[in-house]
Amino acid sequence: MTRGLFRLITAVLTILVSVTLHPASGHAQPSGSGLSTPQFLKLTLDAVAPGTVTTSSDPILTVTGTVTNIGDRVVDDVSVRIQRAAPVFSPSGLRSSLRLDQVNYELAGPFQDVAERLSPGQRKQFSVRIALRAGGDGPSLELTDPGVYPLLLNVNGEPAYGSQARLDDARFLLPVLGLPPAPGDPASESVPSPAATPVATTMIWPLADRPRMVAGRPGAAGGQVELLDDELAVSVGKGGRLEQLVAALETIAPAPGRDRALADSVCIAIDPDLVSTVQSMTFGYRVLASPSDPDGATREGTGAVSAREWLDRLRALASTMCTVALPFAQVDLSALAAVHDPGLSARALLAPADVVDTILGIRTLRGVSLPDSGSIDDPAGQLLRAHGYGTAVLASTAVTADGALSDADNALNSAPTTLEPGVVVGGETAAPDVVRVPTVSVEPPPNAQPPVDPALRVATYDIWPATALAAVGSNPPTPSFTPSKVRFDVSKDSRAARLQDALGAITWTALNPSPERPRSQLLMPPQQWGANREEGIALLKQLELLTRNNLAAPRSFAELVAQEPDPLPFALEYLPRAAQDATPERFVPPIQAQSARITELMRAMVEVPEAELTPHAYMTPVREDLLRALSLSDRRDDDHTRADLHAQRRIDQATEELDTMFGSVSVLPPGGVYTLASEQSPLLLVARNNLPVAIRVQFKIEAPAETNITDIGEQLLPPSGTRSFQIPTEVSDSRKLVIPISLTTPDGVALGEATSVSVRSNAYGQALAIITGCAAILLLLLAGRRLLRRFRGQPDPADEGYERQ
Repeated sequence: MTRGLFRLITAVLTILVSVTLHPASGHAQPSGSGLSTPQFLKLTLDAVAPGTVTTSSDPILTVTGTVTNIGDRVVDDVSVRIQRAAPVFSPSGLRSSLRLDQVNYELAGPFQDVAERLSPGQRKQFSVRIALRAGGDGPSLELTDPGVYPLLLNVNGEPAYGSQARLDDARFLLPVLGLPPAPGDPASESVPSPAATPVATTMIWPLADRPRMVAGRPGAAGGQVELLDDELAVSVGKGGRLEQLVAALETIAPAPGRDRALADSVCIAIDPDLVSTVQSMTFGYRVLASPSDPDGATREGTGAVSAREWLDRLRALASTMCTVALPFAQVDLSALAAVHDPGLSARALLAPADVVDTILGIRTLRGVSLPDSGSIDDPAGQLLRAHGYGTAVLASTAVTADGALSDADNALNSAPTTLEPGVVVGGETAAPDVVRVPTVSVEPPPNAQPPVDPALRVATYDIWPATALAAVGSNPPTPSFTPSKVRFDVSKDSRAARLQDALGAITWTALNPSPERPRSQLLMPPQQWGANREEGIALLKQLELLTRNNLAAPRSFAELVAQEPDPLPFALEYLPRAAQDATPERFVPPIQAQSARITELMRAMVEVPEAELTPHAYMTPVREDLLRALSLSDRRDDDHTRADLHAQRRIDQATEELDTMFGSVSVLPPGGVYTLASEQSPLLLVARNNLPVAIRVQFKIEAPAETNITDIGEQLLPPSGTRSFQIPTEVSDSRKLVIPISLTTPDGVALGEATSVSVRSNAYGQALAIITGCAAILLLLLAGRRLLRRFRGQPDPADEGYERQ
């Protein structure tokens, strides 16, 4: 009986283990763009050749990948195969097709063995080859027409204690511009690209980085800047992110014998905070030993040489290509508008072009703003227009025809829980290249020549290529304008797969002419783009390939923004996700307060010709700290904890530094009792200015009723020095008086700590005046009596005794 019970328990446990641990046959545990995480094998796409199919391509598609055992048991009989779905027929399919279930990839090639067994931690590389077209002896993808095709790489295996099952997959897009002849079929002919009007194509090439400057450090003559870390030195150094982005651009830079059409269609968008930080690095800099301790120890930075070389290469590129300045430090324009501070807005919007021009020695394209969020509200648009920006570059879903429901609204309000083939998720009808927003306008200057359009214009870019470009490279973000139902963690896909998706996305419009979509596109990667040199070159070559196949026509950015807007009126549509990724409202009041203090202090400062440091140079870094607190950098994740922490720390450090500045100008306490020599002796005071710039001050003296102190008006304190003042004073009381004294700016803003002076005068005040008056009266009476007696001839009794002598 005991033996039978033991067998029964063993059987039950076996069934439970198989149900719990074994993957169901034929169903994947996909990673990447799939809906779950692999448990046993991880499939990674390494390369696709050809990455884009043309009439002259190899007729055989070769896909290289790696299978890694990430589980805790061996996996036997590992094999892979490639599958194809129908071509993407709508723009949203460029994203939604990456989450299709494997059953939607109807055409499947044969399985190919990879390894008989993979032990835990073991990996194996493989290649799958399959013909593009049918007609030969072997299997094929059976492609018949150009298009963008979703492909699936599927890996099967048998884990220990389990059965054969699909364990992981990798999805990617394959752009097909044309088809070569079928291999092994002499009668087969190539299929050319579709005949259509070439797509006018412009590409923005962003160069930006997260803010690196340590906050709370004002400007200094010849001083070294401090950075939070030395990651920027790595980024601009050989093989770094920013260095590779510049290196990719150098491959198309105008040069003798090279067609410059492609270079003219690319515009470099530069963050002024980045280039000013890099320039500061060239003079030597310090790095915090611990980024979390801004007041702690520092060490010497290592990137001065790399910074200098990178800037030189960027100068060479910018001198021959279109260049535009980004808003300072990827500032949140909607939050900046909420702060509503003229000085802060000017630094964020008016200064960037001048900063970039000065550092690079060029003239950037003016009047065009590229907000990092791709979506702004009406106050932000009004702020741009008020600062001379005629055009903002926004996502196509961030504008809507007046009174119409935007595609973004449709997408967000009707998101299904699962995606099926052909699901339309919004953004299908592209906005015109340039639209006009009459509700956001300014009063044009009188008699302007040529006439100035008072309304803000918006140059739009398609959200689907922009979303795919954002996924290229390291640390891929999901942009705020990507609809909610196609948001997923693309970092689980390999870089090769994400590059293929981008190649397909920038190609789709060229291959799918539609009367509802203009034959043009503006390609907009994220501002902190992570593409490396090879990925950047691949994307640029794709544009060149489209041009050679008469599918694209290079168009300059200046030409795009100069276009006449669509005749229909449009309105700004502040996307819900952009509002969610925005700077929290709680940061607006403290930034507003501290920026006002900067303005108050700068009004009192004076530029002295012989001084090394100007008030502007001294105070600008503190103002920039507040802008960096409004940065949208690192706000693309669901968790904004890190970004909020950095913003709050910057505000706190800027506040502390401003407190120090205001406290650096004060009256020195005299100590003891100050005795006036007479009732009209001047009051001697000494004022100290520890700031490295000159400042105008006024004495605020709360004179008691017994004193009359003359206001000496505005006075100038020299940089880092003291000055003595004589304050005309009248005291009508000999008692010890306490006189409160403080300094203010000419506008009445308090400076430093108030002090008090204890004063005692040698004058006797009112009693002395009464005694003196009585004595004078008595003297007159006595003198009069004596004169009267003499006049009458009567001797004065006071003279008795003197006359006998």
